[in-house]
Amino acid sequence: TARRWPLMIDPQGQANRYVKNMGRMSTTGLDVGKLSQANFLRTLELGIQFGKWVLLENIGEYLDPSLSPVLSQQKTKDGVGYCIHLGDKTVTWTDGFRFFMTTTLPNPHYAPETAVKVTLLNFSITREGLEEQMLALVVAKESPDLEERKNMLVVSNARMKKELKDTEDTILELLSSADQDILEDETLINTLATSKKTSEDINEKVIEAEDTEREIDSARESYRPVAFQASILFFAVTELAEIDPMYQNSLQWFQSLFMQAIDEAPAL
Repeated sequence: TARRWPLMIDPQGQANRYVKNMGRMSTTGLDVGKLSQANFLRTLELGIQFGKWVLLENIGEYLDPSLSPVLSQQKTKDGVGYCIHLGDKTVTWTDGFRFFMTTTLPNPHYAPETAVKVTLLNFSITREGLEEQMLALVVAKESPDLEERKNMLVVSNARMKKELKDTEDTILELLSSADQDILEDETLINTLATSKKTSEDINEKVIEAEDTEREIDSARESYRPVAFQASILFFAVTELAEIDPMYQNSLQWFQSLFMQAIDEAPAL
């Protein structure tokens, strides 16, 4: 896990939406703000104090110096816990606090003293990445059952692989913590046998699911040419902004227009 808070280069707003969705599912909730808001430091203060997620969006190439203690995580010991100095206030630090920053600038240049305080993550979309997104949209529109099965399999595979990893970790933990000869520990032997059987069952299910996923992917490939052309068109449209800034368009707008075109296309 990175020790520094993430600053995400996010011209299409995908990271912003992801953080908001994940933050809403967190137990403490999410607060969103901008540096231009007069009460942002108050929002940040409450986020630190109550262990909330805080998203600072639409930042530029310059970060306010008041954020420096948070970026550097300048915590000091205060009794059994920690506190941090934010402006002229001392705020109790709660471990659940998470801080995220996003910028819509496509190619920002941050000063070295800023870059060393954050973890820079580039969410700028690539042609290949957009092609996969457009493929998912086309398949969901034309063959919704196929796309639903695909999404369910992805989730199922991830869950089973996690269960497999947890089972393997359990086996290793049992072996490492055994106090006596494992051949004489009947409880340990039974537990290992059960874990081994569970592991084998999960492995079989994962293999079956991956075979099914390959079949679904093969069926989805028939829509690939449409997704390929759509991704090329999007990057052609975005380059119009170099002619005149008024031609700037978002990925959401393009995807909405793309879906509208599918709806209005004459049946073959």
